[in-house]
Amino acid sequence: MPIRIAVLDDYQSAAQSSADWTPLRDRADVTFFTDHVADPADLVRRLESFEVVVAMRERTAFPASILDRLPNLALLVTTGPFNAAIDVAAAHARGIVVCGTGSVPHTTAELTWALIMAVTRRVAAEDAALRAGRWQTTIGPELAGSTLGILGLGNIGARIARYAQAFDMDVVAWSENLTSERAEAVGVKLVSKQELFERADVATVHLKLSERTTNLIGRPELELLGPRGYLVNTSRGPIVDEYALAAALSEGVIAGAALDVFSVEPLPADHPLRLAPNTVLTPHIGYVSEPMYQRFFGDAVEDIVSWLQGTPVRVISAG
Repeated sequence: MPIRIAVLDDYQSAAQSSADWTPLRDRADVTFFTDHVADPADLVRRLESFEVVVAMRERTAFPASILDRLPNLALLVTTGPFNAAIDVAAAHARGIVVCGTGSVPHTTAELTWALIMAVTRRVAAEDAALRAGRWQTTIGPELAGSTLGILGLGNIGARIARYAQAFDMDVVAWSENLTSERAEAVGVKLVSKQELFERADVATVHLKLSERTTNLIGRPELELLGPRGYLVNTSRGPIVDEYALAAALSEGVIAGAALDVFSVEPLPADHPLRLAPNTVLTPHIGYVSEPMYQRFFGDAVEDIVSWLQGTPVRVISAG
């Protein structure tokens, strides 16, 4: 009897065309779900008959309370090499194998730079004004000669530093564990968190979400950034206090913000950020590119085939 596979949150109906699923043709029935189910009870009802679930990043969470109610689940695949929304230890305790996939390095960095350009040069506002019959309504700054502050100098942060240097920007960086040796290797200056916000014309977030980074950026940091400063976040929504940010934008405490990530996704219709001025908002598309999806779903198929053969690959450990 074929196993049942659920592919979740396939918003763009892209999962099937992004990979070759034929290796599973005679061994599995694959169902692609294009909608998002937020209610836990509804999610359990949808998935209770499936042995394999493919989760798209962190769109759907799998805490222990959900895993406990999915007795048939044997393999949980997440796109990407890790997933903070999956309780991996709880999965292992229940005999559920958790596997990840590879990724490509450019996609989120490229969107980050697009957002920096869009918010500083008011691209969205000028586009809307032109369509409404107005011409040249804003004046933007130049990036050349200004300072970019990077919070988190991992693979994406380091790539952003190179982009900024190509635009003749000064670059400073901070994270709790960043060393001067790492900063020097990337060609940027290590500063304190306070100094980063004091100096930056644009501050961009590339940190992992953890207890230490939740609400790391709030009203004090935004006041340091000041009325000519911009905040960009393509990492994780909860790193920024969104309500403090919305208030700061409305009060002119900072010049603008560009956000691809939010604490609740999809962003609720009544969220104050939807009405905040001088913003560019995108629906968590930092990782949404054709090469990334091809890698995600190609590896997901390989994960499932390898698991069926008794030799699972890219297994995510609980530690």
